[in-house]
Amino acid sequence: MVKDNFSDGSEHYALYRPQYPDAFYSYLFSLLPKKGRAWDAGTGNGQNAYRLAPEFREVYATDISTNQLKHAIQRDNIFYSQQASEYTDFPSGYFDLCMVAQAIHWFDFEKYYQEVRRVATPEGMICVLGYGTLNVEGKGNPVIQSF
Repeated sequence: MVKDNFSDGSEHYALYRPQYPDAFYSYLFSLLPKKGRAWDAGTGNGQNAYRLAPEFREVYATDISTNQLKHAIQRDNIFYSQQASEYTDFPSGYFDLCMVAQAIHWFDFEKYYQEVRRVATPEGMICVLGYGTLNVEGKGNPVIQSF
């Protein structure tokens, strides 16, 4: 069973989550031959799904935390569901982009990559985004540094 580490305090999660740079998304979007459907695995508060939504017809965002999903950023073309990233109910060959932003360290790598191979289109792409140890101002920094 996967442990849900982010349900407690999920309503405040977005306050301490750094934003990803616009230049990164511009570059990512320039690499994609098709932008029909994207999957944001381990979406948390939907921050990455929200950034994908203007470029894709549909964005499917999954997380194991119902509380995170309850507080996720909403857009008409983002579809949230509670699912483990290693086993989803998506059809095979469904996504032009499979992405995970700052969450892959929680996944069973082999099972996640196997699921990506199953659900990606033949031309589909995987993108794993993360950042190093960071410092933030305010009450959140001691918590981040303790990890």
